[in-house]
Amino acid sequence: MALARTQVLLAALCFATTGTAQALGPGGTTPVGVGAARILVGGALLVLVAGSRRRRTGARWARTPVAAAVAGVAVYQLAFFAAVADTGVAVGTIVALGSAPTLAGLFEWILDRRRPPGRWAAATALACAGVALLALAGGNADVSVPGVALAVTAGGAYATYTLAAKRLMRDGHAPESVMAVAFGLGAVVLLPALVASGPGWLGHPGGLALALFLGTIPTALAYLLFANGLKRLSASETATLTLAEPLTAGLLGAVVLAEPLGGASLAGSGLVLAGLLVLALPLPSPRVVPAPAS
Repeated sequence: MALARTQVLLAALCFATTGTAQALGPGGTTPVGVGAARILVGGALLVLVAGSRRRRTGARWARTPVAAAVAGVAVYQLAFFAAVADTGVAVGTIVALGSAPTLAGLFEWILDRRRPPGRWAAATALACAGVALLALAGGNADVSVPGVALAVTAGGAYATYTLAAKRLMRDGHAPESVMAVAFGLGAVVLLPALVASGPGWLGHPGGLALALFLGTIPTALAYLLFANGLKRLSASETATLTLAEPLTAGLLGAVVLAEPLGGASLAGSGLVLAGLLVLALPLPSPRVVPAPAS
């Protein structure tokens, strides 16, 4: 389990570079174009990795989880990059990834009839209060209501993808094969979006470097680590471990990009993280009272 948790945490650190890399990219990029280019490069690399290993398990590819995984990949890219462009790296990433564990728990409850523990309700209340505060701060220069809504949408897509990938691995598929299918088909879905967004920025050396970096580090490498960790962990625990991403991304946004965070944004982000820490902290072990000597 320790290795699996380490793999997910390393994946989260790779994920955290995404928003800052986009912000440092050349002019002329669009959120749709950047998200689509990332998946095009990452999906191709993941297909190559899966093809080189050629693991044949004989398991059947269920259509519903595959479709859910592909939809989660595509929607997350479009919503996340649009949210980051609108709200900034720190707030966009905190809301998107901060909402994912709570939404994953909700989806597990609905789909698998697995009722989350009582502390999940407390975490949900704190996180929702934080998101509401961030939305109300939209009247200031901190964030905007559409940006927060896009970030929550990205969180829902991330939770959907995580649950679908876990289901496919439970069916017997290798982690790299699941990633290759989800991101390979996701690239096909997003290719028209890349063309429609005007991919001229890819002809710029900085634009090509951005696409290659996003496709290699926070996509191909990160999702291979993520999938191998997810295979041994529950979907909800995996989503909780990825809270390392918004924390790291927020730090990168403040240090590298000098993004200011107003009081309302800080308070809302703090509530989101506080709620998710409630989910992340392990329950105390029951105290064993020795039996009295006879």
